[in-house]
Amino acid sequence: MTTFIDSHCHLDMLPDWVEGLPDGDRDRNTDEAVERAREAGVRWILNPGVTWDAFPRVRALTDRYPNVFIAAGIHPHDAETWTAGSYERLREIARHPRVVAIGECGLDYHYDSAPREKQQQAFRDQIRLASELDLPLIIHTRDAEEDTLRILEEEGATRGVFHCFTGSRELAMAGIRLGFAISFSGVITFKKSEGLRDLARDVPEDRFLIETDAPYLAPPPFRGKRNEPAYVVKIAETLAEVRGIRVEDVAAQATRNTISLFRLPVEV
Repeated sequence: MTTFIDSHCHLDMLPDWVEGLPDGDRDRNTDEAVERAREAGVRWILNPGVTWDAFPRVRALTDRYPNVFIAAGIHPHDAETWTAGSYERLREIARHPRVVAIGECGLDYHYDSAPREKQQQAFRDQIRLASELDLPLIIHTRDAEEDTLRILEEEGATRGVFHCFTGSRELAMAGIRLGFAISFSGVITFKKSEGLRDLARDVPEDRFLIETDAPYLAPPPFRGKRNEPAYVVKIAETLAEVRGIRVEDVAAQATRNTISLFRLPVEV
């Protein structure tokens, strides 16, 4: 069976998308999604925790599922929760043995859920923490390309991934020059994403990842419904089509790239 990695999935959020689901059924609902992923060939999943409240749930998933790795970061939407003691607090969380990255972190000027100055400070601090701990960054950026690149360059960041990429070709190529990977989500499958598919054709083979960003952004024929890690196969199929190669080759390359970037202690 072809092996896939979902390099970015909010597994802890999947039950939240099931209306009326009793708390007692949350584990079973997640179990079922993980089993569907296994049946589809998804061998490993990376689940970033993105708020302080999320980290206990995310850590618990690593006890429940040995094929789940985690990341630790504060999303720009929650940058106002970043305070004087947050660096040390996140450092302690990131010492968990299954934390393989810092993030997702970055800048989001589309929603401006937190003041931009707070977003930038939280972003800078998390870049520094990633450097200190020798971990890659998982970058979220929306409508903030210039500041994102400027801060990455000023802080000397050279390892990580622009997750769920929807930005410009210029941002992608600048990120690649810095040493970052580009991760494609279900957005690449949407009808109006011709420009993103054109970009996906040109990203170097050692710099692309695939992800669901579940429970968000489900690809067709599931669009509008809850996304889940099994659907990463749909992203691989689209990427294979635009690059003119086999799905098996996309899966193998994305798996190698993900294992290398996050230094996952696994064997294919």
